[in-house]
Amino acid sequence: MNLLAHDLGYRSLNEIIRNTDEDVVIDRCYGERFIGSGASGKTITINGTPGNALGAYLDGATIVVNGNAQDAVGDTMNDGKIIINGNAGDALGYAMRGGKIYVKGDSGYRTGIHMKEYKDKKPVIVVGGTTGSFLGEYLAGGIIIVLGLNSEDVPVGNFTGTGMHGGQIFIRSPKKLKYLPKQVCMNTADESDIDSIKEYLTEFSELFGVDMDEILGRPFYKLTPNAKNPYKQMYTYN
Repeated sequence: MNLLAHDLGYRSLNEIIRNTDEDVVIDRCYGERFIGSGASGKTITINGTPGNALGAYLDGATIVVNGNAQDAVGDTMNDGKIIINGNAGDALGYAMRGGKIYVKGDSGYRTGIHMKEYKDKKPVIVVGGTTGSFLGEYLAGGIIIVLGLNSEDVPVGNFTGTGMHGGQIFIRSPKKLKYLPKQVCMNTADESDIDSIKEYLTEFSELFGVDMDEILGRPFYKLTPNAKNPYKQMYTYN
């Protein structure tokens, strides 16, 4: 099914998407919101720039964006995959609890905020470029990978991992991060660490045509919660 987003408007567009079992191709997309919210069992291809909350509550569908995306991509998504052949805005993967998001370029502030995992649900975000500040804020589970392929410096902003109490953050960087919050421990990723994320790196490589030798050509730093200084101590009397 082919749809012209600009002609339909976001309400009619989303109603059609909800009520079809067919794969959908959307052209002339200029900021229409909520595309693919709660979708499952289909592939949605978007040519243009979708608006806020793309793929919110996604439940198994695949969304491919041939362009950039705005804020709150994958908000509280449960399952499925979002592939962005460009950049993403702020709060990418907010409260995400399952599925995978791949961004070829950069993402904004608060990428992966409040991500969580439960049993077999482990959300994954891979950003090929850089991210803004507060990456992985309050992270409770899942994996965030930042590759910095377009950067010659540390590819993340300030306050990375603030309030982090679960999950893992991998940052490919030519130098170590500084000024990390007390809740975060940083170590150079070893071979077993890289093996644990190899499937996501390989999928990124295949999706965007980036050579694996380039991806693995710089060290990765692994960030995990500091068990000696759990975030809850900021809210309790000691």
